[in-house]
Amino acid sequence: MVGVEQWAEIRRMYFVGRLSIKEVVRRSGHSRNTIRRALRSGEPPRYRRPVRPSKLDPFREEIDRLLRSDARLPGTRIRELLEEQGYAGGKTILDDYLREVRPLFQRQRTFQRTSYRPGVLCQFDLWQPSREIPVGSGQTRRGYVVVGCLPYSRAGAGTLVFSKEAPDLVYGIGDCLAKLGGLPETLVWDREGALHAGAGRPTEPFAALCGELRVGWRFLEPHDPQSKGVVERLQGYMETSFEPGRSFANELDFQEQLDRWFDGRANLRFHRTLRCRPADRLAEELTVMRPLPERLPDVDRRLVTRVPPDPYVRVDSNDYSLDPRLVGRRVELRVSQREIVAVALDSDELACRHVRSFARHRTITALEHARALRELRGAPPEPEVELRPLARYDALIPA
Repeated sequence: MVGVEQWAEIRRMYFVGRLSIKEVVRRSGHSRNTIRRALRSGEPPRYRRPVRPSKLDPFREEIDRLLRSDARLPGTRIRELLEEQGYAGGKTILDDYLREVRPLFQRQRTFQRTSYRPGVLCQFDLWQPSREIPVGSGQTRRGYVVVGCLPYSRAGAGTLVFSKEAPDLVYGIGDCLAKLGGLPETLVWDREGALHAGAGRPTEPFAALCGELRVGWRFLEPHDPQSKGVVERLQGYMETSFEPGRSFANELDFQEQLDRWFDGRANLRFHRTLRCRPADRLAEELTVMRPLPERLPDVDRRLVTRVPPDPYVRVDSNDYSLDPRLVGRRVELRVSQREIVAVALDSDELACRHVRSFARHRTITALEHARALRELRGAPPEPEVELRPLARYDALIPA
């Protein structure tokens, strides 16, 4: 039997060189029968081992039956069941066979390459940082970032909130759209509990936001994060590029650093899929997106309460002082992401204005409320301290 190189040389001499079989025999040194077999063979010679029977062969039908009933049945369990029926083979040949046939019994999912038109969609998701956010008073708190991304331009934005409740999420949506600079046709979300009311229907706060902005909504099927893969990949980039190696003083510092990262890094990087920067495509996309309204929808929490004898109101585990002169009267409380404001319903008097604290279990008292409460309770007035003009101190300093 000749090798591949000898076989090729014999065929070259006969078919290309036009040599006779006798001359080929003389030059190659092989017998006439060997030369004729090489010329008649249409493929290079190769060694073929005879197929040996496998210890797995008698059990192939049983393996198929087990996989047909449960395609995710572990290989160790399949081996145990086969050993009860007399299987004496090894683990390797069984695993190799399962690796080949298991996909035949599993429901395979296919994906198509998606192209996006400018201004049509904005994908949203909720990303949870790995570390809690400092919120003052020596406390930290778990935060969430509402992340929005335009699939056409890949431009993104994020807003920090401290709960998964609807008022916080719709605030995050509006803030992300404001940072992106325009309104898409449809907002895409997974089935977040505060936004999805079931059967593809939005909750009232989310529907109200979409109605005021005149945008549509779309909820994805359960367990289908691939349908919003653009924002999913952006979150993965945040986990590897934004969060590592950073420290934050408080929630405002976190938001400021996040905005700078989007404006100076994420939206200015060269995107390998787009072959350009997201900021360049965003300028093109904004030309077809509807402009933002002059004022975004009001999504603050509002509630009406009566000022109690102990003039405080509790918001998110914190007690905020109210004007004690309004005890017994009804006030409307407005809770935003930055401040707590209360106004008397009958006279529009300001009952309180506090900077909102995201630390927990604090009592926040305004100085004017403490003084008014002291006067109403008949406590002696605070001692007056003389305030001297600065000119007196200047006169005491030698020239």
